[in-house]
Amino acid sequence: MNKRSGSNAIGTDELIISGSNGWVTLVVLLIGFMLGVFLVATPGGPVKIFAGGSFLAITLFCAKGLFTLEPNQAAVMVFFGKYAGTACESGFFWVNPFYSRTPVSLRINNWNTPVLKVNDERGSPIEIAAVIAWRVQDTARAVFDVESTFNYLQVQSESAVRQVASSHAYDDTEGGGQRKSLRTDLDAIAALLRESIQQHVEVAGIVIEEAKIAHLAYAPEIASAMLRRQQAEAVVMARQRLVEGAVGMVEGALKNLEEKKIVSLTSDQRAVLVTNMMTVLLSETGAQPVIQMTQAPLQ
Repeated sequence: MNKRSGSNAIGTDELIISGSNGWVTLVVLLIGFMLGVFLVATPGGPVKIFAGGSFLAITLFCAKGLFTLEPNQAAVMVFFGKYAGTACESGFFWVNPFYSRTPVSLRINNWNTPVLKVNDERGSPIEIAAVIAWRVQDTARAVFDVESTFNYLQVQSESAVRQVASSHAYDDTEGGGQRKSLRTDLDAIAALLRESIQQHVEVAGIVIEEAKIAHLAYAPEIASAMLRRQQAEAVVMARQRLVEGAVGMVEGALKNLEEKKIVSLTSDQRAVLVTNMMTVLLSETGAQPVIQMTQAPLQ
């Protein structure tokens, strides 16, 4: 019998046991059953009939210990109220027929949390939901330490999602990308969310394989205002890029004019040229440049 404890949390320690070979036991039970039938069916005294009936009763009772396990399934054994161990190996086995068996699935499950409304780090109401991939790792904790493994996971995962959402901003618009935000740092938030949920469900013998944000949005009451803010930020960034490009083009044009000696410009003429070029380059509508002409003196 091996002892395994995969958690530091206080709770029931899992004991791994392996049953006897079920096929060998089945052959022995069939022989005992046939012997019992033979003793009962053939003529004889009361002692012979009693012995045959005893063989049949014992054989049928021992057959109760036969069971099968599929891959990624386990059976928790209880002997008159005392935890006897967990069988995890797949196959056909026989155990003490007095054991009561509780099947436990070790396969990975998915759980989508409901859409939760919570305030982020800046106090803005947001809607958030997560998808969680989980499985049972410690069968003893899952069966004996919590009333319902799945219900426990539901409540604790929602608490963990709220905790992570309230400690981070929806979008890092003011921090210059130095702080993690729910919208932009998806991998970092997913790792933090998985760790937080794992701490909440450790006592239930659950391991969280993956946790990711499945839904993230501003609450309806501020969604329109936040959309306008995002649009304004996008316009400012676009204008900034346009100005940088226009300045570069004007600088290159003036440099080429001077190097190729196409025209000699005074300071005022350079200012007028720069103004006209910036107007043409940055105007959202078709701009009409102004050409200054000097009237010749009358003779």
